[in-house]
Amino acid sequence: MPLYPSAAREFRAGLLALAPLLVGVMPFGMIYGTLALSQGLSPAAALAMSSILFAGSAQFLFCQLFGAGTPALITVTEVGLLNLRHALYSAALAPRIAHLPRRWKLVLAYLLTDEAYAAIARHEASAEPGGPHRHWFYLGAGLALWSGWQLSTAAGVLLGARLPTDWPLDFALPLTFIAIVVPLICDWTMLAVALISGLVALLAAGLPFKLGLLAAALTGMALGWYGAGAAK
Repeated sequence: MPLYPSAAREFRAGLLALAPLLVGVMPFGMIYGTLALSQGLSPAAALAMSSILFAGSAQFLFCQLFGAGTPALITVTEVGLLNLRHALYSAALAPRIAHLPRRWKLVLAYLLTDEAYAAIARHEASAEPGGPHRHWFYLGAGLALWSGWQLSTAAGVLLGARLPTDWPLDFALPLTFIAIVVPLICDWTMLAVALISGLVALLAAGLPFKLGLLAAALTGMALGWYGAGAAK
């Protein structure tokens, strides 16, 4: 009978697996905090978004759309579609946690983010399958990201405009997502989806209300769906 890691060991492994990504997440969170205030959100609302919505890219998009006076329907649609990828993450992990009590599923669903899923996917690819404590790894990765995000956004809200404008913090967002996506590209379909979606995002960057991001997201989902169907 195989010896699986204990719950404490899995939890610690989750914390450590997510830790390197915090290098990009922390500046990203500080930028969000300052951006939220500059776009008219109150400090309380900015912090509430980080704990309730807890989706960095969606929070950025909401702030930019809110500050630009974008109609509510467009704002909700774009933010919702941008976060639709989390449903795919959930679908991928659902069979592995089907046996857990509902309270565990609710906590893990709340903590599931791009960075956490990336750490989980790498862990699942290398770990012994079927470990009874694998959900503790999920919890550790999710809590590490959650804690770093809350602290960094709070720092951004507190510091506000006092952050030096010449700090190149705007590179944190693309670098973080590059660090997430690149290790997960394992076949030509994934590479094609990443490259074509990125190209669409660049070509459509000038569209109003950040619709270029929406176009790139829809393109990526369509290509992924087509590629998955063709593979069958």
